Amino acid sequence: MTKTSGAERGGLRTGLRRRHMTMLAIGGAVGAGLFVGSGSVIKTAGPAAVLSYAAAGALVLCVLRALGEMVVARPVAGSLAEYARLAVGPFAGFTVGWLYWYLYVVLVGAEATAGAAILEQWIDLPQWMLSAALLIVMTAVNLISVRSFGEFEFWFASIKVAAIIVFLVLGALYVLGMWPNGHGGLGNLTQHGGFVPNGVSGLLSAIVVVIFAFGGTEIVTLAAAESAEPGKAVARATSNVLWRVGLFYVASIFLVVTILPWNDAKVLTSPFVSALDEMGVPAAGTIMQVVILTAVLSVLNSAIYVSSRMLYVLTRDGDAPAALVKVNRRGVPARAVLLGTVAAWCAVLASYVSPDRVFTFLVNSIGVLLAFMYLAIMFSQLRLRARLQREDPAALKFRMWGYPYLSWLVIIALLVVLVSEAVMPALRPQLIASTLSLLVVAAAYPLRAKFGKTPPVREVHVLEH
Repeated sequence: MTKTSGAERGGLRTGLRRRHMTMLAIGGAVGAGLFVGSGSVIKTAGPAAVLSYAAAGALVLCVLRALGEMVVARPVAGSLAEYARLAVGPFAGFTVGWLYWYLYVVLVGAEATAGAAILEQWIDLPQWMLSAALLIVMTAVNLISVRSFGEFEFWFASIKVAAIIVFLVLGALYVLGMWPNGHGGLGNLTQHGGFVPNGVSGLLSAIVVVIFAFGGTEIVTLAAAESAEPGKAVARATSNVLWRVGLFYVASIFLVVTILPWNDAKVLTSPFVSALDEMGVPAAGTIMQVVILTAVLSVLNSAIYVSSRMLYVLTRDGDAPAALVKVNRRGVPARAVLLGTVAAWCAVLASYVSPDRVFTFLVNSIGVLLAFMYLAIMFSQLRLRARLQREDPAALKFRMWGYPYLSWLVIIALLVVLVSEAVMPALRPQLIASTLSLLVVAAAYPLRAKFGKTPPVREVHVLEH
């Protein structure tokens, strides 16, 4: 396979710079789930939620390390789907690719709905209209150019990172007793039933939920096709960024459970706002609502990008109608962007027409898809690593730790997560719906022979280092 030039790869322009790639990796993982969803995790595990986030972060870090090994050794446009294809075969590539596309299309609709719910507090318009406005604006951003997407994501992610850093500084001052009228101290970690008030089961249950909070860091590997230095950018992101994200999560949750009693009702509604209120920070609610909206828009922006690029890759490999591979003069796969947006519109419509049935099912159906993706990554890494050690050991410049033992340990941990989902009544609907999504996509594979044709363009799989 021939390498492409640095200016353009298979029609996609190399408009993403190093700073874009770094913030894309950070922004993909830090969403509204940290600012709002962490409340339910704290309620489940108590102060030990800190350990849940640390354990889940370590597991996802191992997955990203395995993915990074493959990207550096064989930089391939399409990442997750391509490695599954190389390691296992066309069926695996087809299934992983379409599941990943579906995951992000539904996420686009869910984030547009969430953003509209926030805007409705300030703008007197129906939620459906606000959702439409957000979809239109973010779709336009993605249609302009990949540089436009990268710039928006850079600034969205920068706002999130700045907000977390400010919270860490203020929270640390409060805990250390250096805040005006602050109580400080670590008493809340043990005074309300102990550090692990709900036992080991609560801690493990929280880990199952938290793993999916780190989803999104893998986006940077898909964006490598439009980066000036794909191999270096991905190696840097997978080795350096996730520990920063983990630090943001672990440190910020530690401060929340230190500032507030874990069983305070306010923790469940909005832990960060409640912590800032406890510290006496003026306008804390409004400030955090702006930050949460930024987080929602960041994920919405990234989800539109990811869904379009994955569809582009599926088209290139003959797993989707060839017409969708066409890019405009700015190197954007416009048809893939628009198809993903149209599909997301269906999710938004479902959120208003049937919020308790159809929309809830859609959200549940992507609940554990990341676990399936992570398993695909780990099995692909095991197969490709063995092949590379035989055929091209020099390519293994960025290695997975403790191969093959740690790789198998991660796989076992992910399987334990899925089993836990099956035995936990609150999470079981997610596993059932996500498994159904997997079966539907797998059953659609025979259709590939009918609609999947090799696109009439000179396409290249291997990217330059």
